[in-house]
Amino acid sequence: MDDFLKGTWTALITPFSSDLSVDYEGFKRLLDRQMENGVTGLVPCGTTGESATMSHATHREVIKFVTEYARDNAGRFGRAFGKDLFVMPGTGSNATAEAVELTRFAESVGAHATLHVIPYYNKPTQEGLKLHFKMILDETDVPVVIYNIPGRTSRNLEVATMLEIAKNPQVIGIKEASGDIGQIMKTIYKTRGTGFSVLSGDDNLTYVYMAMGGKGVVSVASNVIPRQMSDFTAAMLAGDFKKGLDMHWRMLDFFEALFYETNPGPVKYMASALGLPAGPMRPPMCTPTPENQERIKKAMRAFGLMK
Repeated sequence: MDDFLKGTWTALITPFSSDLSVDYEGFKRLLDRQMENGVTGLVPCGTTGESATMSHATHREVIKFVTEYARDNAGRFGRAFGKDLFVMPGTGSNATAEAVELTRFAESVGAHATLHVIPYYNKPTQEGLKLHFKMILDETDVPVVIYNIPGRTSRNLEVATMLEIAKNPQVIGIKEASGDIGQIMKTIYKTRGTGFSVLSGDDNLTYVYMAMGGKGVVSVASNVIPRQMSDFTAAMLAGDFKKGLDMHWRMLDFFEALFYETNPGPVKYMASALGLPAGPMRPPMCTPTPENQERIKKAMRAFGLMK
């Protein structure tokens, strides 16, 4: 299982029924499609999965469901759970005790790693971030991946702080979504040759990350185009940067359409347009405006996903 944090990891949408409960039968279809199309990892309960509107009980239910379903069904698609298919649920929180509890639970049901967003809203200092992760690492054994997205959390994890936290070998990588190319470059440079993985948190920057030595992406796009994203990151990992660049240019406008409105509005709309289980979003999130729906469909047609 060494060096498994690479390739395409799908930041899974959570399909909801009309009453806003989790549509687990629909979820099975989504997971089958992901496993069939070669993604390395499944990431439930992240931003794209609307974890912020889940109760603690539902959060745990979804983690358990995805982990157990992937374990029990990977073989149907020629996949090997824990060898070429992995589960990394989001278990981060702005309350450290809650993050510890969710991480313990994910570990208990067999998750291979856990993804931890930088504590949001509280605006902790860099010392507070070190304390947060120390407490999680002291209380759990499952591999930990840091998720830095200051646009959502209002707090950036500085490279020096990240390096201090990553001295613990339990910390195996970072999903970097700061959008700061200088910071991204420094993060990859400072961790090169260590086995620590830097994953893109933005589909449209995946080529840049991987050309510099990043290992892959936690992808929103792969909810809709899992095979294309799997092939893209595989080409980059193989050093075929010419093929990767051609694929990047081909997907760039599509990537942009995923963020015409706040994620996961556009990707859930795309999934629904393709007949995939997605359902509504839980308030305060809502369906894209009619104008943006037309723009999204135009991008999907241009990419060949619909007529």
